Parts: sequence; C-alpha cells; structure tokens
Amino acid sequence: MSIYISYLYYTTPIENLSSIFKHGILSHRKASRINHTSIANDQVQNRRENKKVPGGLLLHEYVNLYINARNPMLYERMRNSSEKLCILLIDGTVLTSPGVVIADRNAASDYVTFLSPTEAEHKLDIDKICARYWTHLDNQFEEWEHKSLMCAEVLVPHNVAPENIIRVFVPNSGLGSVKN
Repeated sequence: MSIYISYLYYTTPIENLSSIFKHGILSHRKASRINHTSIANDQVQNRRENKKVPGGLLLHEYVNLYINARNPMLYERMRNSSEKLCILLIDGTVLTSPGVVIADRNAASDYVTFLSPTEAEHKLDIDKICARYWTHLDNQFEEWEHKSLMCAEVLVPHNVAPENIIRVFVPNSGLGSVKN
C-alpha cells in the first residue's frame, strides 16, 4: 500500500487545531463530546450515522481521512463555508494501525466497497481517485461516479494521534505550511 499511499489528508477549520494537537483527530462520535467546529454536511452525516462497515464499526466511530485532499468535499466546503480551513497531512503509516478499513469511494455511498489495506492496494482506482477533475461534461453518470471515487477514505478506528500529523497546510496564509 505504501507505493500508492504515502500520505492522507484531513480537512478541518483552523480553530480546531489546538484541540487536535491535544487530543488527536477524533471520530465523529468522539468529537461530538468536545467543543469543536464542524464542517460536516448534515445530509451526509445522516447517511453515515447508522452505516456499519462489514465486520467493523459504525462509520461515526472512525476518523475518515482522504486519499486525495483535492476532492469534491473540499471544493464544497471552500465554496459554501465562511470557516477558515486547513488541511492536515497525515503519515501514511496509519494504514498499518489495527482495524483500518479503506472505502473505495465516499463511505456513505450505496456503492462503496470496504477493503483491508492489503486488498485496496490492488483494487483502488488510484488514477481516478487522484485525478485533477471529476467533471465529465458528456456523461452525468460518469461524473457522479468519479466524484464519489475522489472521496475514497481511509477509516481509522476512534482517533489519529497528533504524532501522525506531519504538516498543516493553511491556504492563503503566506506561510505555506506550519506545524505546532
């Protein structure tokens, strides 16, 4: 898997950074117990709330990291949010953590396949997941499919430790990247 995935990404409001560096990146369920700013889409969260990974946990019990930071979720949040966002670069070694599952597309999708990291190495469509664009002007169905694929997720049970955060990208800060 390391050939394909060296880093993972997590998008969050900048104001959550001090909590993340104290507690780590928390699953939706754990984060709901502490004060934080959420950029989650309520409709998507309603779909995720009771969805269970076969042989695993409910989606809300995982931290969801993206394989491609430049995905439709980021685009939507940047377009419709007044929050100042940042992207956390996560060490790909979290893939070796116990219980990690990879969703070949947005995990809330009806068409998602959940894979072990070993299975994913041969089954993920990395070219589509990491494509620059998801638009397909000539085929709406292909566009919907590609959009979902670009939101492929690595699901880490419960939390990702602060030590796994390599860098913080802060758009338009003039700083490039910083880490606490």
